[in-house]
Amino acid sequence: LSIGAVAVMGSIVMAQSAGANGPVVALGSTLAVCVAFGAINGGLVTVLRLPPFIVTLGTFTAIQAATRLLAGSETYQVPSGPLTLLGNSFKIGSFSTTYGVVVMLLVYAVMWYALSQTSWGRHIYAVGGSPQASDRSGIKSGRVLFSVYIATGVIAAIAAWAALGRIPNADPNAYQNANLESITAVVIGGTSLFGGRGTVIGTLVGTLIVGVLRNGLTQAGVDSLYQNIAT
Repeated sequence: LSIGAVAVMGSIVMAQSAGANGPVVALGSTLAVCVAFGAINGGLVTVLRLPPFIVTLGTFTAIQAATRLLAGSETYQVPSGPLTLLGNSFKIGSFSTTYGVVVMLLVYAVMWYALSQTSWGRHIYAVGGSPQASDRSGIKSGRVLFSVYIATGVIAAIAAWAALGRIPNADPNAYQNANLESITAVVIGGTSLFGGRGTVIGTLVGTLIVGVLRNGLTQAGVDSLYQNIAT
């Protein structure tokens, strides 16, 4: 539940670090912060064995508050350069797209391969289906689950980078509905909330459905509050 809040925190860290230390340090700092939050979530779930729903709901609220404190409720403008690169567009024939879309598809491709073609991916499905059965079959369920939370931290850092490419302003109040839209896309894509079933391709289709819905309602001039109701 906290994935969107982590990405927004990452965008603030990236914008603040870039001003003093440059884009490379900014990207590295963002990755470190997002992975750290992933590790906190993973540690609370795997070490203390707290329910993931409660843990990520709590960190969602905490990270939102921490982001506003860090930003001082200010918006940070990011100059054009490496941090806004993913918002740049290019053409393939008559078709135009952005580097952010390419990076998104690469993330999907990497995760598809990892989940469907590696033992790590098979272990994730096994743990999601039944942690007790996984433990009895020799899979270290806690370690696998912790690695998933670390992976979400990495993806949140990439999302923060893409967000600055889309709108070159780091706003602590941005993407308030990112958690809702993420869950909606994943569930529409066929992933079970009870674990053990779901595909990356299905999630991509769910994401496209949510994106088309949002963009269509925006083009139709529908108020954002009604867009939230529709979503």
